[in-house]
Amino acid sequence: MTPAAARCLAAAQQSLADAEVILGVRIARVAAREAYMAAFHAAEAFVVEKTGKVVKTHAGLRTEFSRLAQGPDDIGRWMTTFLANAFRFKSLSDYDVTQETPITLANAEALIVDARSFVELIAKLLRQNAEI
Repeated sequence: MTPAAARCLAAAQQSLADAEVILGVRIARVAAREAYMAAFHAAEAFVVEKTGKVVKTHAGLRTEFSRLAQGPDDIGRWMTTFLANAFRFKSLSDYDVTQETPITLANAEALIVDARSFVELIAKLLRQNAEI
């Protein structure tokens, strides 16, 4: 695994840990945002490992990850779908000042569970690729 991908993966794991702590103090909006950031950084690790390039935007990362996920690693459609759905919660967390669409503790908990699976699968794929 390249040093850049390892740094991204470490950031993913830290965001996941932060999300779990924040959920523990019942701040759903921030916990959901951190769950997305965990998946974002894991996807970033995957893209950096595959291309050697850092993508500058959230939309760009999701597009590049989706393209690469269809390759021989067969990550699965759920990961690209999860990344897009989790971004929606990040956007709500950052920009929905009216809280017309509240993020519940159940939403945050579900995002964290899926983000954990996402990060673990990316870490596994990167370790497997490093062994080849």
